[in-house]
Order: sequence, then C-alpha cells, then structure tokens
Amino acid sequence: MILAGDIGGTHARLAFFEFTENHFRLGPASVFPSREYSSLDEIATKFVRTTGIHPEAACFGIAGPVRNGTVSTSNLPWVIDSQVMAKELHISKAILINDLEASAWGIALLNPGDAFPLNQVNGETFGNQAVIAAGTGLGEAGIWSDGVQQRIIASEGGHADFAARNELEVELFTYLSKKFGHVSYERVLSGPGLVNVFHFLRDTGRGTEPEWLTEEMAQSDPAAAISSAADDAKCGLSAQAMELFISVYGAEAGNLALRMLATAGVFLAGGIAPKILPHLSSPGFMKAFLDKGRMRPVLDKIPVKVITNDRVALLGAARCAVVRSRG
Repeated sequence: MILAGDIGGTHARLAFFEFTENHFRLGPASVFPSREYSSLDEIATKFVRTTGIHPEAACFGIAGPVRNGTVSTSNLPWVIDSQVMAKELHISKAILINDLEASAWGIALLNPGDAFPLNQVNGETFGNQAVIAAGTGLGEAGIWSDGVQQRIIASEGGHADFAARNELEVELFTYLSKKFGHVSYERVLSGPGLVNVFHFLRDTGRGTEPEWLTEEMAQSDPAAAISSAADDAKCGLSAQAMELFISVYGAEAGNLALRMLATAGVFLAGGIAPKILPHLSSPGFMKAFLDKGRMRPVLDKIPVKVITNDRVALLGAARCAVVRSRG
C-alpha cells in the first residue's frame, strides 16, 4: 500500500492507494485540520495507527519549497524532514514534493469528467502543460514533454512579483505594498488574497462593507463569506472583489502558460477554483488570459480547464511514489 499526502495550510489530506496493473485504487482516506497539529509526523502516524495499515512507500505533496528532502512550510510553522518521516513510518524512504508538483503528477490520471473546460480548442494538443492553484496560498508547476516522456517542474512562482496591468491594479499594488512590503501574486490570488482585494476596494472608497458581512467574516472563513456574498449578489463590494480576483487569476494563468509554453493545456487546481466555477466561466477570466498582445494567437490555442477532482494531488503523490521507487 502507498501512503499519499496532500498537505496544505488549511487541510492535510492523507490516503492509502493500492497499485495494481497500472491502476490506483483508493483505500482509507482522511482529512485533518493542519493547524491543530504540531507536525506532519503527528498526523501521519495517527492516520497509520488508526487504519492499522503499514505503508510500503510514502509521498507527500507539501505547500512549500522542498530542498534536500526538507521543507519549511509556507503557511504553517512546520519543518518537515523526509528522513524523520521515513523513521516515524518505519519505511526505507519517504518522498517530499511540492503540493503543485503532486497535482502535476496527477494530471495524467484524471478522467475526462474530472476537469471542466473554460474554453474550446479544436484538434489534439501537444507539448508542455501547466498547473496553477489558488488556495491558502498560490501554487504553480509545469509539466515538460518531449513527445515521449514527461518531467514535472516544481516552482514557487506564486511568490513572484505581482504585475499591475491598469490603474486599478497599480492602486492595488500600492495599497498592498504599504501593508506587506513585497507584493507577490499570492497576496492577491489566494483565500487571504481575496480578503486583501476586498479590503483594498473598501478602504479606497469603492463600496461599503455591510454590517452582516462584517459579522460573517469575523465568525467564519472571511474569504468564503466574501465569495458567498458575491455569488448571491447580496454585496456589490464582494462582487467587485471577485471580479478583480478573477481577472488577475486569468492574467497570471496566461503568464504561466507563456513561461511554460503550455501548448497542451493549463489546469486550475486547488480548493478555490471548483467553488467559483460560475465566475471563472464568465468572460473576465479568459479575457485576461488571452490579453497578451502579440502572443494572443498562441494562447488562443491552449485549452484551459478547472480540475474538479479534489484528489488529484493525492493521486499524483501516489504516482510519484511508484515512479520514484522504481527508479
């Protein structure tokens, strides 16, 4: 049995997979609130103990840059060491990869119904692919292809400099710069990023925050409250925030498509995209995606899809464990 993990700043998802005849069959799975635990070791050993299953191999996709088998998580106070994990799980090797790297590994295992298209591209596509995911943070990864083999490219592109495209975004950049210093795309394209955008619009006089929404944001996830208010058209300020969020998301997805020359497709992963499909399906996302001047004809031929299978990173981690154990 393979132990796979998708470890984010909000949730740590663990699952066992049985690999037979090139097929991954899902076994016991569980979701843990990340911030309620002091380490991934604690979560993994609890899961293994509860299921009573001893893993033969393990791979964890983790939000953060992995270097020499160690990662300091971007949105959690954890330092995870692969050797310590292997010792705790009583296996020879535990593999740590970036969480978007795990999602990229999982793309090849998706069924046709696991992704929702945001555009229509005629004919077969070939070449590289890219994955972008807004969630607790912003993750990006690439899939390089030579026509025969694929190689997964990890990245921390979500922390690259935010590039304003118009006067409104220049104001947004200035607002966030005063608050954070360095302004990355993650400061806009994430759950906390949506809250930043909402506060920017409110604080610059573009709308009024209703008292009921203030209470909801204080009592629950503020990004979810803003998103819900935008969905229900109950708050004009929330609708503006979502519109700006979607436009920036499309622009950065287009940037990633160009960086990776992702002619075989760009995939939106993570927890936010499936929840805001009606907004992503509106013209704003693809308009910003395509708005790249002379490169528009290239982007116009790239399929863009939202991954709706929430286990893609778990599947990818399991696939990575199998491939690397063979190597």
